[in-house]
Amino acid sequence: MIEQPMNLSEVFKQSHLDRQLPAIAEKVQNRERITEAEGLLLFEKGDLGFVGSLANYIAGYQHHNKVYFNRNFHIEPTNVCVFTCNFCSYSRQYKHRDDGWEMGMEQMLDIVRKYDGQPVTEVHIVGGVHPKMNLEFFCELISKIKAHRPDLHIKGFTAVELDYMIRKAKLSIEDGMQRLKDAGLQSLPGGGAEIFHPDVRNIICADKVDGTGWLHIHETAHNLGMHSNATMLYGHIEKYEHRIDHMSRLRQLQDKTGGFNCFIPLKFRNKGNDMSHIAESTIVEDLRLYAISRIFMDNFKNLKAYWPMLGRQTAQLTLSFGVNDLDGTIDDTTKIYSMAGSEEQSPSMSTEDLCDMIHAVGRIPVERGTLYNEIKVYSEMEAVN
Repeated sequence: MIEQPMNLSEVFKQSHLDRQLPAIAEKVQNRERITEAEGLLLFEKGDLGFVGSLANYIAGYQHHNKVYFNRNFHIEPTNVCVFTCNFCSYSRQYKHRDDGWEMGMEQMLDIVRKYDGQPVTEVHIVGGVHPKMNLEFFCELISKIKAHRPDLHIKGFTAVELDYMIRKAKLSIEDGMQRLKDAGLQSLPGGGAEIFHPDVRNIICADKVDGTGWLHIHETAHNLGMHSNATMLYGHIEKYEHRIDHMSRLRQLQDKTGGFNCFIPLKFRNKGNDMSHIAESTIVEDLRLYAISRIFMDNFKNLKAYWPMLGRQTAQLTLSFGVNDLDGTIDDTTKIYSMAGSEEQSPSMSTEDLCDMIHAVGRIPVERGTLYNEIKVYSEMEAVN
């Protein structure tokens, strides 16, 4: 049974709480930033009801019961990858590429054409790091997508993919990102962040771009006028202090650039990878993580629960713990989490499904664009088209 958040006024009456926790609640009520030490204390001593009530309070005054989603689809060019991340169930090493997939240019453009005449607003392009899919290849792909459908927002490539393709092209990050922007790339997803701290990163994904490099790529994108998302992979070997370090570094960059659209905690799933011996986090710990993220990441207006990774029911629960975004319709075009054992083996939801899920917990569904411009607000009695 999931404990529901208490009313904020009740937080101050809890005699059993650590004496420092009510001081955090008072900060939240006064809309003040909490420190790293206070964030760590929430992980160590904040029970679900306590952090949930604070997160719900923040989301309430920021979003007034609105929950966002977009109409999007994914293109995953390949799951062949030169890197060997221990947590990954998705990729196949280049030497075993016959076990994976590699899509050609026309195959990917055919996916785009499939949505001609449909009201999708975003294509999300991510995949493995394939040595033959270089910067020139992806600039051509982006240009052709943009020429075919100028109104479609192109969000593409994790910092891991970008670091590899730009280094291989022997360009600076700044010049490489400018070339992609000129081709039509408009924003970046948040993947590849994992955990920034080297004590963890050197164990789970030692051979790809480090935390400093990830942050530099996103800062460069922001400086070019492009927005991006930010993620954190949780629930594996990291400790609470590693989570706070990760979130603090994102918070600092957001203070500097204001370029992040949202923060997306990503749950480690343990099927079919080299970390399968590690138990997955519980639903209670998932909800605590989302709530504490809302409290700590005070300059990130949007907190997203990626429903294909969590499953629909848990994603719905997060809406009472600070979350205000459920991603999008996806349309059965992503395999990253289904291959890792998520509940959603065929991740696709219609707009009506998403609206029903949001209405069921007393929230207001709002279709958005990639940059959180509101496209349509759905009342409970309104027919969904």
